Amino acid sequence: MPRMNMIQALNSALDIKLATDPDTLIFGEDVGYFGGVFRVTEGLQQKHGVTRCFDAPISEGGIVATAIGMGAYGLRPIVEIQFADYILPAYDQLVSEASRLRYRSNSEFWCPITVRSPYGGGIFGGQTHSQSPEAIFAHVTGLKTVIPSNPYDAKGLLLASIEEDDPVIFLEPKRIYNGPFDGHYDKPLKTWAEHPAGEVPAGHYTVPLGSAAIVRPGKEVTVLAYGTMVHVSAAAIKETGVDAELIDLRSIVPLDIDTIVESVKKTGRCVIVHEASRYGGFGGELSALVQERCFYHLRAPIERVCGWDTPYPHAFEWDYFPGPVRVGKALRHCVEAVA
Repeated sequence: MPRMNMIQALNSALDIKLATDPDTLIFGEDVGYFGGVFRVTEGLQQKHGVTRCFDAPISEGGIVATAIGMGAYGLRPIVEIQFADYILPAYDQLVSEASRLRYRSNSEFWCPITVRSPYGGGIFGGQTHSQSPEAIFAHVTGLKTVIPSNPYDAKGLLLASIEEDDPVIFLEPKRIYNGPFDGHYDKPLKTWAEHPAGEVPAGHYTVPLGSAAIVRPGKEVTVLAYGTMVHVSAAAIKETGVDAELIDLRSIVPLDIDTIVESVKKTGRCVIVHEASRYGGFGGELSALVQERCFYHLRAPIERVCGWDTPYPHAFEWDYFPGPVRVGKALRHCVEAVA
């Protein structure tokens, strides 16, 4: 089985869809000749032509609006917003049009669009290239929100997203595009070639949306994470020695609540990790869901480890970014606490 990093796995998924489904096409900011700012679409225009993979003006609202029209017409567009921070000009189109089209038309029209975007911090991108806006999409009924943590899942989830008949926001953690993150700024990164999840089938396969993965079984505490924070949490678990069950959500809408509930009822404890700001973050929703379904099984208060409630700092990115030290402290506190 070939080994790929996340960029190569995503490129492989896009290549497969362009080759096998004539209704798919890719457009967005610098995705054509340039191959995308992170090279996810590299070589696709040369291979499939300028009508299947092409550049669009720097108009996020226009890009998404055009995709909605294409989807209603019967195509399956895949658009890239260069950074998730830039997606807000298209938010009204996503909320007022894309998410509601099937419902408001009584299924006469559909919106099978996939909106890809690099997201999150860890590369010193500053305030306008590092934000994690997943919670604002999770709040919108009709949108699905997917966040992979490794190449195998990235390819399978992207193929599943493209084949969905409803709009999907596909957020790609750029910190782990090239390799898994061990959670420490001062330590060299491993490569996906050394990681089991770097083995990616060359052909078509899908990872179902709404299906979480148990990365590591454990008995003392359940850790819920997604994207880059899966790797940070794994590092914290290893360094603290806490017997934690680590769950990679993979998609936050739809959410695999059954896997979460089963785990928390077993461990009696829960730590939630995400890099977006704490207040109003998706961790609050996860905490409420766990509390509602597992109240009588909880042996300690639910802990959240998140980004600070401040604008994303450039110079102090690694203080903002949840790391193994902060996650490890939450793990120990949760295991030692008694409700």
